[in-house]
Amino acid sequence: MFDRVFGAAQNPLRQLGALGFYFFWMVIVSGIYVYVFFDTSIAGAYQSLEALATEQRYIGGLMRGLHRYASDAFAAVVALHLARELAYGRFAGFRWFSWASSVPLLWLGLAAGIGGYWLVWDQLAQFIGIAVTEWFGWLPGFGVTMVRNFLVTDTLSDRLFSLLVFLHIGIPLLLLLGMWVHIQRIARPRTWPDARLGLGLLASLLVLSLVKPALSQPPADLATVPLLLRFDWFYLFPAPLLYRGSPGALWLAATAATLALMLLPWVVPSRRPPVAQVHPANCNGCGRCFADCPYGAVLMIPRADGRAHLRQAAVLPDLCASCGICAGACPSATPFRKVAEFRNGIDLPQLSVGALRLGLRLALAGLNGKARVVAFGCDRGADIKPLARAAVATFSLPCIGMLPPSFVEYALRGGADGVFVAGCGEGDCEYQCGDQLTRERIEGRREPHLRINVARERLRLAFTGDAGALERELAHFRAALSGPMPPPLSRHPRRRKGAHG
Repeated sequence: MFDRVFGAAQNPLRQLGALGFYFFWMVIVSGIYVYVFFDTSIAGAYQSLEALATEQRYIGGLMRGLHRYASDAFAAVVALHLARELAYGRFAGFRWFSWASSVPLLWLGLAAGIGGYWLVWDQLAQFIGIAVTEWFGWLPGFGVTMVRNFLVTDTLSDRLFSLLVFLHIGIPLLLLLGMWVHIQRIARPRTWPDARLGLGLLASLLVLSLVKPALSQPPADLATVPLLLRFDWFYLFPAPLLYRGSPGALWLAATAATLALMLLPWVVPSRRPPVAQVHPANCNGCGRCFADCPYGAVLMIPRADGRAHLRQAAVLPDLCASCGICAGACPSATPFRKVAEFRNGIDLPQLSVGALRLGLRLALAGLNGKARVVAFGCDRGADIKPLARAAVATFSLPCIGMLPPSFVEYALRGGADGVFVAGCGEGDCEYQCGDQLTRERIEGRREPHLRINVARERLRLAFTGDAGALERELAHFRAALSGPMPPPLSRHPRRRKGAHG
């Protein structure tokens, strides 16, 4: 539904991780401006923030509003990102580190948001002070003495605000460090959204800040108890739970939820397919598998066969996603090789490139009818198998990034009228970049590339997770193939200088 509204490239649900980083930097930039005018004292904290909205309405007020709404947006996209990865089952196996490292970030983000509201020192901040101290006061080592330091006028000093400012700066720095750790096992992490989407969201938050400025509630008064508050459910949702139950119950629920999320990759069973294997005799050390692996599971190491001046690939099993992208990047993966036993430099045991070539040969021999098509699909995208017909041969790969571009030419030479390449929705590859790498290889922007003598009219790319859209796209492609066709490929095309077969 969002694809129809925004387009696949600008769909915010496909860029939640990148939007998290984007809103975080928005919060930092606006927070620096607000901090310049903030008075870290009991008497001045409230007044200094109110002055931003009254004396600098179109600059200070705008930056304060942006700081508030970008913080809420950050909390929202983090929650959606967590829910989406959980729904897709992207937390176990080789993804365990990324998942486990994200759990502490939830608490850091929550603490940073709550600390920001506390600094305003209005009635909502007073309520937060009461709730936080009562919650921590339940723990051993805390108690009435600590709570009084935050709730009694005689013991409250400006040092509290110095501490809160220190925490409000330090916690986001820890959060940023944690976010950096979180993406370390992703070779191509997306930390910036599509430009048009980013500008649109920034403009929306700026308009919201002007139309509905972020204003403080009445100033804190420790002699009274605030009864009616405007609440922020993005950051302050635990507070009502505290008073609907007890501090101990909330600690128990928070601890249980944290442990459940942290241990989820090991509690929920997941079947791990065999990881990629390197065949040193067919590996020339080019490093393309190393460059294309989305999770840094491939290393280049000295050869073990005595040719010390060359390197060979090696696979780290714990990081391997078994996606096959490395096999599609290997220059040995050309089906035109005339060898007794076809072996790739790096391959998947469960579906080798040699087995794919054999299956393609058999399928080409059985194609009949008009507009004969070989369709390559992805196990994680829309199912390509139901599209099989007498004139359509289908192959489903672990990831469309496993498809060597030379297989397109091989299928056309073998008698197919066209080749249909399908993958996950654009920007929604299960393995981060399979669709992008496939497109770059076919367009000649990445090695190994599809040779320039292949007629692009006989090739169709379709990246969608919608089975109905996939079927319609294939029908349109076959209809186009039924018209005037380009001449067949020469049996011995002239090799482009520097090109790889």
